[in-house]
Parts: sequence; structure tokens; C-alpha cells
Amino acid sequence: MSDIEASLVRPLPAPRTKLGNPGPLGLFSFASSTLILSLYNVGARGITTPNVIVGMAIFCGGLAQLLAGMWEFPAGNTFGATAFTSYGAFWLSFAALLIPGSGVGEAYKASANPAQEVDAIAIYLMAWAVVTFLFFLASLRKSVGLTVLFFCLTTTFLVLSLADFQKNDSIGKAGGVFGIITALVAYYCGLSELLTDDDLFTLPLGKYASKMA
Repeated sequence: MSDIEASLVRPLPAPRTKLGNPGPLGLFSFASSTLILSLYNVGARGITTPNVIVGMAIFCGGLAQLLAGMWEFPAGNTFGATAFTSYGAFWLSFAALLIPGSGVGEAYKASANPAQEVDAIAIYLMAWAVVTFLFFLASLRKSVGLTVLFFCLTTTFLVLSLADFQKNDSIGKAGGVFGIITALVAYYCGLSELLTDDDLFTLPLGKYASKMA
């Protein structure tokens, strides 16, 4: 057999299957979208119309997180995959509420009781508070950083939901404050995931002690 023939039948090297960590992408995308909307909720610079968030909600909070979630599945991280995919879907659905062409707002304006839209959004936020609380429970053995993140996010959803139920702007601003805190925690967690031992420094996430056998 010639050298050329031998090279043709030689087994090809196994393809590389090592994946990068999609966690920082998902966390930074979530944090940025949450920070912007929360600043609007507290009335930063007198902004009362939050529709600029639509672009962030679709492409950053929505699509980027959805992709991060899909990449977490082959990495074997069920928690990260479920969380990123869920909140990617949340941001996409939230954007749909603000897009005029979706027909959501128009349906309430055309109804006999347009004010029910606020209560409907409150129920929407309450449902996400429940989902987030479940993630909070699941995070209790993950890391201190993730536990704090999901606690703050659960509180944010609960306060914003209460604000809509009570039609109280002051409570809504309090929800915005909790949202800003949530975003900052998410930035920290994302940076902690991004930095490795090869970088100038690392940030601890606060690993819990292993369960005793």
C-alpha cells in the first residue's frame, strides 16, 4: 500500500466536543435587560415609556439567553439550560406585550374594561414569581451567588406584581430598585463564570459544602 493510500484509510481524529461556558452570555444578557427595564421602573431621567426595552428584550434578553440555554443542554447543565431558556422566553413574551402589532394592548383597549390589562400583567408577573421561586429552591445547593440572584429576582417579580394589583407607582419603583440589585448580582455571577484561573483575578460564587454521605 502506498503512502497516499495509507493516508486515505488512516482514521480521522475524533472531533472536538469540548464546549465553552455559555453561562456568562446568558447572565450578562439577563442582567443588561433587567438593569435597563428596572431603571425605567424607578423613573430614571423621567422616562415613563419603556418601549426602548423591546429591542433588548428580543435580541439580548430573549434570543441570546435562549441560545445560552440551548448550549447548556449539551454541556449537561440542566439547571442552566432550563433557567436561561425560561427567561429567554420571558423576555420574548414581555417584548410581545409592548409591540403594537402583537394586538395584546389593542385587545384590552377594545374591551369593555380596558383597566383589566394592568391586573392581567400582574397575574403574568405573579406566575413568573412562582417559576423564579422554584429556581430559587433548586439553587440552594448550587452556589451562594445563584441563591442570592434568584431570591432577589423572586422579590422583584412579587413587588412588581403587587404594584400592578394595587395600582401603586411607589411600589412599582421599589420593584425597580430590587430589579437593579438583581441585575448587579447577575453581572457579578456572570463575571465570576467568565473569569478563570488564567485571568488576572477570579471572583468567588460561594460554593456550598458537599452533602455528607
